[in-house]
Amino acid sequence: MIDVSQVPRPPQRQHESVAIGGLRLEDCPRPVSHGGDAAPTPRRQVDAGWLQWIAENKLRRCSPESMTDTMVGAGLDPVQARAAIQAMESDPGYQAALKMRQLRDKLASVMGNLQKLWESDPLYGHVEKRSRLSHDEFVTRYVRGCRPVVLTDIAHDWPARERWSPAYLKERFGHLTVEIQAERGQDQLYEVNKLKHKREVKLGDFVDRVLAMGVSNDEYLTANNELLRRPEFAPLLADIGTLPPYCDRSKLAERSSFWFGPAGTVTPLHHDTLMLFHTQIVGRKRWRFVSPLETPRLYNHYLVYSAVNLDNVDLQRHPDFAQVKVLDVVVEPGETMFLPLAWWHQVSSLDVSLSFSFSNLNVPNQFEYVHAEITNW
Repeated sequence: MIDVSQVPRPPQRQHESVAIGGLRLEDCPRPVSHGGDAAPTPRRQVDAGWLQWIAENKLRRCSPESMTDTMVGAGLDPVQARAAIQAMESDPGYQAALKMRQLRDKLASVMGNLQKLWESDPLYGHVEKRSRLSHDEFVTRYVRGCRPVVLTDIAHDWPARERWSPAYLKERFGHLTVEIQAERGQDQLYEVNKLKHKREVKLGDFVDRVLAMGVSNDEYLTANNELLRRPEFAPLLADIGTLPPYCDRSKLAERSSFWFGPAGTVTPLHHDTLMLFHTQIVGRKRWRFVSPLETPRLYNHYLVYSAVNLDNVDLQRHPDFAQVKVLDVVVEPGETMFLPLAWWHQVSSLDVSLSFSFSNLNVPNQFEYVHAEITNW
């Protein structure tokens, strides 16, 4: 089977794009090279791997010319390449896939029309900051209404706001070992590959590194640590004061997470599989949101992750994203971000940051998703 990720990039071509049901007819996306500049071994046959590649890219509405360029650049004969692309039109499996694409396009058009309706609200692009929300208003307007909101008063009496700091972590828990993500800077897919970046360190040593490293995305203590499930970190949970009426205190220990890292950490664009709150104790975070109805434009080829980087959007590779509206808000110390169901978000730390997240809502908060797993995305 051919690994398309090893195919060199074809010559730059102008997009030949037209809108079809909210999608674009465009050049074949440029493959991502992982093999350096060495020339690939010439391939004389259009084998099964290439036939699958042709079918997938035709379903993505790539132009025959750009597909041919890619195949020729990989060492295939141009006549055989063009013939294989043309022959795919009569392949029974490809014809069945076209029917499935019609169903997908219909669903995408329904989502697109609903998104237009959402965006017709003059305040759609504004993330509200609210306080003193009743249970009924919160559930009706933000949970069932599926709207992000910053809650400014949830942590008003939390001892954590007065007690937590990097110095406190080092003094109280510095001797304990914690799990962090490290060496993220050299891996564009560091979150997808987070298991490869697991390291165990003494918390005190990590505090020293965070304070010394300045702005960096290389190391981060994230929710994957699950340190709040450990009895030796119970004092952190004891520093969480009153919870709002739409949270179940009895589930806090099992539904909460702790975050700590330097300015510059970035959680890439993704969606969660439930709803949650994320409270800033120390430092600020910038949250950028994209509606779940925009999912067909977000190149979600693998699990809960988008291939789009909001810090450096590549419209050559991701042209559909040009039509997407991004919401933007900065969450200050003491404020809590409510993440509604399925909203895409990318989060950046603007300062050294200590955060506490929790998902113990007293409304149903378990959902099922069907995820794509295209390995060469």
